[in-house]
Amino acid sequence: MGKKLLPLLLTLPLLLSACGGTPGPEESTAPSPSPTPVVEATPSPTPYDGPVNPLTGLPIGEEWVNRRPVAIMLNNLKQALPQLGQSQADIIYEIPAEGGITRMVGVYQSLDGVGTIGSIRSARPYYLEVALGHDAIFLHAGGSEDAYSKISQWGVTALDAVRGPYLGKTEGSNLMWRDPVRRQTYSLEHTVVTTGQTIIDLLPTYNIRLDHKDGYTYEMEFAEDGTPADGVSAGEITVPVSSYKTGRFVYNEDTGKYGVEEYGAAYIDGNTQEQVEVTNVVILKTACRNTGDYLGHITVDLSSGGTGYFACGGKITDLTWSKQYPSGQFHYTDSNGNPITFGVGTTYVCVVPTDCQVSFS
Repeated sequence: MGKKLLPLLLTLPLLLSACGGTPGPEESTAPSPSPTPVVEATPSPTPYDGPVNPLTGLPIGEEWVNRRPVAIMLNNLKQALPQLGQSQADIIYEIPAEGGITRMVGVYQSLDGVGTIGSIRSARPYYLEVALGHDAIFLHAGGSEDAYSKISQWGVTALDAVRGPYLGKTEGSNLMWRDPVRRQTYSLEHTVVTTGQTIIDLLPTYNIRLDHKDGYTYEMEFAEDGTPADGVSAGEITVPVSSYKTGRFVYNEDTGKYGVEEYGAAYIDGNTQEQVEVTNVVILKTACRNTGDYLGHITVDLSSGGTGYFACGGKITDLTWSKQYPSGQFHYTDSNGNPITFGVGTTYVCVVPTDCQVSFS
């Protein structure tokens, strides 16, 4: 029996090996090490270092950087709304006129892609001061006698649709024209319009300076986040300019901008049917006085300086403003005397009487 068991015992390891009991070097069941995944680093976005719009801090074509902006008088009577193309202005200035009404000056560094603009109305001297402060080319339709006098006295580059040769009978026939659709339902004085492309095409054909003079610098400073560090909450800002006109700005956290309202409704661009939104809101308080003439014209003091507010990012802070008469730029400083830093984007400037009761919350 012993002789028979010995071969069997010697054979048993071979049988076990054949059945997988003891794996060989090629048949090891140990898990193979997984390859280490290669994680490619996401490249950081390259900071933009190209040309920027001096009025907004946003990218702009190089050909526009040193161009004189175009400042356009905009009608703001309730019965003349909606305005057209104002949402594409880099800065909107709203300033009182006679009878408690307001008008706007829309300032455009570039007209590229801007559609219809209007309706265009008449000038007053203080609107000319705004245009001069930007070294702008000024478009208007008429003006007070004082404004016409100051255009000549101050050397304003003013292109007029009433006393000047800039009003055509059909679209594109001249720098400005009366919109045929508006003429069907609006009073005649609410119908003068132009387009960005028309301005681009025709300005080079006039004998006017198109670029800033050498060495000209614009003094607004911008940051991606212009929220004032010492600001208080201002999700809503109410600006009762007069018994006729109250403005309201409501902060939208999703867009980081203020939606503009007037006359109890959204302030709409008639080209897009969308509400105007701006990154920065500036409120300037100053003396607004009746001249005593039979037309009720007023004076608005843009040279004595004063106080006001700056809002951005849902917060508001005090500011001090100044401007040299008549062609100086607006200068804005905070409570420490440092220049205001604006958020990159568009700006709405409200000029209001000193007794205007601005409120915010």
